[in-house]
Amino acid sequence: MSQLMKAIKDFKKNFELTLLALPSIIFIFIFCYIPLYGLVLPFKNYNYRDGFFRSPWAGFENFKFLVNSDAIIRITRNTVVMNALFIVFGTVISLILALLLFELARKYIKLYQTMLFIPFFVSWVVAAYAFRAFLDMENGFINRMLEFFGKEPIMWYSEPQYWPYILVLISIWKGAGYGAIIYYTGLMGADSEFYEASRIDGATRLQQTWYISLPLLKPLISILVILSIGKIFYGDFGLFYNVTLDSSQLYSTTDVIDTYVYRALKSLGDISMAATAGFYQSIVGFVLVLASNWVVKKVNPDNSLF
Repeated sequence: MSQLMKAIKDFKKNFELTLLALPSIIFIFIFCYIPLYGLVLPFKNYNYRDGFFRSPWAGFENFKFLVNSDAIIRITRNTVVMNALFIVFGTVISLILALLLFELARKYIKLYQTMLFIPFFVSWVVAAYAFRAFLDMENGFINRMLEFFGKEPIMWYSEPQYWPYILVLISIWKGAGYGAIIYYTGLMGADSEFYEASRIDGATRLQQTWYISLPLLKPLISILVILSIGKIFYGDFGLFYNVTLDSSQLYSTTDVIDTYVYRALKSLGDISMAATAGFYQSIVGFVLVLASNWVVKKVNPDNSLF
């Protein structure tokens, strides 16, 4: 009873904060908790007539089909490798941009932030058409430049070896500004006395960055990287499907779990199979979050997520 009274007292004390958080709580409840009944789908042979709960059980047959698929190694490799590249290069570029923003004069800082942040809001559909203007075989800007210098044009949408580099660059273009704003906000919350004391001691800007700014950002970097690792089995569908124009000639390097499941669902209509792939991604992502957090906690407990 005392615990209940304490909970009621805490609720009344933080009523305004709870009210502010209520829209987010409702959103999470509707879109994250209510759909949990769908976890039965990977273990059933779903059909529309019988519905979720009356469809016959399939046990682990859907998982066997997924694991034994010829494409499972390719799509898993592409998903993990590409996301790992996005995490590494995206984090590094975001940090560099944040540190540059921190060193710039405050007069135009809002303008710089807006310029970096705009690509984050651009739809992948719009971005796909914009990048096609650069990569188109006949009229693309890059091929026109190659022809101007006497080089042979490249059929970009038929040459898979170029696309890991292209996708990394496009991912950085879209997401680095968002990450830079987060890290910049972390730097703005730092105590200015650290920098004042270092200047008195004769530290250069580079030394201030290395010995003050980066250590202050280390906990934030750790949290964001751990969360990113948890989503390493989730490919950005818009990036891998729209930007590549779903070209079958690029599947060897651009086909990820999400695009593979989408095509399988579109052609076969097997909802149980699609749910199995999603369940597989979620379980592996959860394990990776726990493992990466455990490693960080062993190295430095203060930087761990939990």
